[in-house]
Amino acid sequence: MTLEILTSELLSPVKHGFFSRRGGASSGIFAGLNCGFGSSDLTEAVALNRRRVAEAMEVGPDALVGVHQVHSPAVLTVDSPIEGSKPKADALVTSTPGLALTVLTADCQPVLFSDPDAKVIGAAHAGWRGALDGVLEATLDAMETLGARRSNTSAVIGPTISQRAYEVGPEFMDEFLMASHDNARFFANGQGDRLHFDLPAFGLHRLREAGVGQSEWTRHCTYSDPEKFFSYRRATHAKEADYGRLIAAIRL
Repeated sequence: MTLEILTSELLSPVKHGFFSRRGGASSGIFAGLNCGFGSSDLTEAVALNRRRVAEAMEVGPDALVGVHQVHSPAVLTVDSPIEGSKPKADALVTSTPGLALTVLTADCQPVLFSDPDAKVIGAAHAGWRGALDGVLEATLDAMETLGARRSNTSAVIGPTISQRAYEVGPEFMDEFLMASHDNARFFANGQGDRLHFDLPAFGLHRLREAGVGQSEWTRHCTYSDPEKFFSYRRATHAKEADYGRLIAAIRL
């Protein structure tokens, strides 16, 4: 099966893709394109999946650059492939052609950035913690250091968990209200004291408040479409032992 790659006109003509789980070599609960070495999937299968992604991005496997994601606002500026252990961060930026910046997700937001005039790109892993702590703004700051202008930058949120699938408790909402009472708008009432959090709407809000030129969500929900996407929350509800990781990539 061929790979399924979601793209956005906002990032055109820069080569990029939000890869679905379709077309990979993994099996069982990881069936498809699991790109996470941090999963308990067979290392050989993950490596083959990543080679297929590299081929689709028209780079060598070593040029798929990623970080050890830790739900932080830390951003890494790269100008060459990373050798050895990956540094802890949740976003990457570069102005170097031939490097494919990548992030892995399984409900969190994969966000790809591009200033086509400055030839600067970025990729961020933005779960609720990273988004609340400022990883999206930090990515734009790091891109500006390389010569980008945020008003000329497009940012696209790929497949992520949607509000109707993202049930949380009141203590979760409290964290957002401590940051700003305006954040109440990203929550809807659920059963009892449960609430539903709109992660992509929050991500778009943070991007627009930061002054990004254009932004959108691809409107794909990871939880609701098991044929296309891995989902940490869906795997947890199904009491599965582990879950696959989706990959998003962008390169100059």
